[in-house]
Amino acid sequence: MKISRSWIVLCICAIFALFALAACGQMGEPAAAAAAVIDAGQPQTQGQAAAPTYDPKNLQTATFAGGCFWSMQRMMDMVPGVITTTVGYSGGTVANPTYEQVSSETTGHAESVQVVFDTAQISYTKLVDSYWHMIDPVQVDQQACDAGSSYRSIIFYDGAEQQKVAEASKQALVDSGRFTAPIATTVEAAMPFYPAEMYHQKYYQKNPGNYAAYRAGCGRDELLVSIWGSAPD
Repeated sequence: MKISRSWIVLCICAIFALFALAACGQMGEPAAAAAAVIDAGQPQTQGQAAAPTYDPKNLQTATFAGGCFWSMQRMMDMVPGVITTTVGYSGGTVANPTYEQVSSETTGHAESVQVVFDTAQISYTKLVDSYWHMIDPVQVDQQACDAGSSYRSIIFYDGAEQQKVAEASKQALVDSGRFTAPIATTVEAAMPFYPAEMYHQKYYQKNPGNYAAYRAGCGRDELLVSIWGSAPD
């Protein structure tokens, strides 16, 4: 059964209201957030407005699916060496899908995050390792409260070198013996990536209250702690 993020937010907000702990607004809407433009040429480091400190020749792109793309973007933004992140849809059969289409589970897409990273600061190997610690790799078509094929976990490789690294990393996870269930995360060739609607970009920054309510109700942090011993802040 697909669990709605809006339903979780509303339930948590109702609890907050009962105890007068927080006020709850509506989920972000495209019209309200349309003025927030992402500058894809600047580092996405929170709280900093410093000029780029990277050499463009060292930049590479990686794409991952790992459940709710709001959370994946937040966690990827925290990884040192990540320059920009964009949430969107990949792995499907319909060009330029909308969020509503993808959520209907009829297009084949997975909520994804595309990452531009500086290879002088972080290798693709380490980026993939960071990715594992953001997900439960044995959940099938699900991450925590979010269920459905659009929430499946995928490493989309771009080229033979990324494929080699991703497949070796997955095999190392299998060989580690940490998991008794099969690793559900797939390693697939990169497919067209379609950026999501603007109101989804940096949702955790644009709508901190609503995102905090969703995050608290979803249980993903607790899930990651149970698997890896910690969860990204």
